[in-house]
Amino acid sequence: MRRSTTLFWMSGLAVVLILALFVGTGTLQGQQASARAAVNSCTLNSPAGNVQHVIYLQFDNVHLTRDNPNIPSDLEQMPNLLNFVKNNGTMLAKNHTPLIAHTGDDILTSLTGVYGERHGVSVSNSYRYYNTDGSTSSTPAFTYWTAPVSATNPTYNMLSAPNTNAPAPWVPYTRAGCNVGSVATANTVLENIGTDIPTVFGANSPEAAEVKVNPAQATSDFVGIGIHCAQNNALCATSTHARADILPDEPGGYTGYQALFGHKYVASQIHPNGPLTDLNGNIIQDNNGHVGFPGFDSMTPAVSLSYVADMQEHGVPVTYAYLSDAHDPHPSTGSAYGPGQAGYVAALKAYDDAFGKFFTRLQADGINAHNTLFVFTADEGDHFVGSAPTPANCDGVTVPCTYNQVGEVNGNLTGLLATQKNITTPFTVHADSAPTIYLTGQPARTAPVTRTFEQALAEITATNPYTGKTEKITHSLADPVEMQLLHMVTADPTRTPTLTLFAKPDYYLYAGAPNCIQPCIQAESAFAWNHGDVSPDINTTWLGLVGPGIQNQQLNTTTWADHADIRPTMLALLGLKDDYVHDGRVLFEVITHQALPPAVRANRAFYEQIAQLYKQINAPVGKLGLSSLEISTRALQSHSANDQTYTTLENQLQLITTHRNTLAKQMITVLENAAFGTANPVATIANPNHQQAQSLFNQGQQLLKQAQKLAAN
Repeated sequence: MRRSTTLFWMSGLAVVLILALFVGTGTLQGQQASARAAVNSCTLNSPAGNVQHVIYLQFDNVHLTRDNPNIPSDLEQMPNLLNFVKNNGTMLAKNHTPLIAHTGDDILTSLTGVYGERHGVSVSNSYRYYNTDGSTSSTPAFTYWTAPVSATNPTYNMLSAPNTNAPAPWVPYTRAGCNVGSVATANTVLENIGTDIPTVFGANSPEAAEVKVNPAQATSDFVGIGIHCAQNNALCATSTHARADILPDEPGGYTGYQALFGHKYVASQIHPNGPLTDLNGNIIQDNNGHVGFPGFDSMTPAVSLSYVADMQEHGVPVTYAYLSDAHDPHPSTGSAYGPGQAGYVAALKAYDDAFGKFFTRLQADGINAHNTLFVFTADEGDHFVGSAPTPANCDGVTVPCTYNQVGEVNGNLTGLLATQKNITTPFTVHADSAPTIYLTGQPARTAPVTRTFEQALAEITATNPYTGKTEKITHSLADPVEMQLLHMVTADPTRTPTLTLFAKPDYYLYAGAPNCIQPCIQAESAFAWNHGDVSPDINTTWLGLVGPGIQNQQLNTTTWADHADIRPTMLALLGLKDDYVHDGRVLFEVITHQALPPAVRANRAFYEQIAQLYKQINAPVGKLGLSSLEISTRALQSHSANDQTYTTLENQLQLITTHRNTLAKQMITVLENAAFGTANPVATIANPNHQQAQSLFNQGQQLLKQAQKLAAN
């Protein structure tokens, strides 16, 4: 689920575009005609040819690998999806998250191909920022693309440089004549009625007036669903409710485009003859009966995939959609499920059934692996916190699992610091299993108050209620020096925390009372799946690719990728370009020889080699990033005369970051030039600059060894 800074689920005020099982004329012929009409003005110059549709689906916390070796994984219990990918394309088992690993940052990195420092949201699903008086305020990471941080803070939430709105992900598609549908996809739709409706419709609009009179209905009407139209496309041009699609800082300019926002206005264009329904024929509505968007946490496959199908059938050949997790009840009714628990297994069965209906419907529409690029992934993995299941050999499917206790371990940082270390320094925190901490007044990282706080934080302990063992809570510590290396420092200095604590993954940490009269450590049954931390089960996820230009590798367990690679890989397969250089790279390893760019085709092994090393030195959870976290943790927790250990290690981290940035920029220039033809590639077999590129590779290996050696000392 999308989680806020508090211990409550984020409701994600929202609107649904609800799609009927069979729509339009109600006949197969009508659906096929609509599907064909959808692509008439859409020009995708796929090197493999024949790509007419794009379907991108991103789950919230759905796993490829098993949480318990006896219990089939989420995707193993969804064979309609898993087999579709394996039979028609490639499932990469080693895709990874950025940091912090949360829904907001992870999806935005996937959509843009850049890390948080360049899209503005490196801490999510909400974050804090400093006010001029040294206090902090909290804001959701989920806002519409051009919305400000808050009503009182005009800085863009989506920020690529000072006072500069980040480039929007739908632009290359609409410039190519393709309408782009967004189904609950982070920040490409209206996310809330507070800042987003005034941003898009205006503070004095009828839509804003509805917010005041009936906020629940306004949520169902305007939040969660949108279509960004190609220029002069009839879908928007024939609607009196279309609004200018304003992107004030888009590279190359972006004028004359329109968009539809919300179920109320989208549905009237794609389904005017009755209410939209999910794949099971149910009218989509929220828990209180408001017809429209049911909320982000209610976006099960039966709902989300129905939106996608209806859009594809009615003039929207590019669709992006979010699907909620399966390990929590929908709607939320209390405790989360453990692996193999009856409710979890039933949810996955319903998810699998929805995918069966979805693929059958698409096939009837003529939308399939031969003419469609399908992309499937999950925002992050997550770490289950709970007791061992009963019986011990349960598999969930034939023998249900039960649990004596399920729930993350909540920790009151304020109380723990005060009672264990006598630290009462005022601070605020973005509550999380990887909390970002903001010392009041924004003191310098080298200030004594900061250093004393960091040293104490590294030493606080808790007795884990599941193991009975007393342990340090902290796994890793990162201050702004390390966060810079991890691509977490944005163009807005007020968002930079004093430090980030990556806890052991059982823990969820918050700021409470400066005592432990109420226990500072206790299990919380409502939430049992932690993410944000640095942990293999959290940071390793998966990526399924199907369509023209994708090899049929079935299961790829060797290629290392992360979310930043999804965007450039998609664009390379579609013959499109962004107006900026990505942090991710094209996954040449899964592309057919014929679909590769000519430069890469001529020297595939070289480009794959330099791309793989590039990821290990530049990705937040690549080898360099993980080594640097060990160095940073040792620096921040150190006690030495004149703080010499801290100073020495921090200086070395800064040097590593500077060197890494120089090498990474040169490497990605080589890779982007080869992939997108933006200039002559630095290296091909016959290119005399091959020696220069080989030197980059050697320097990258040397830098990686340097960091690993420093981490091991």
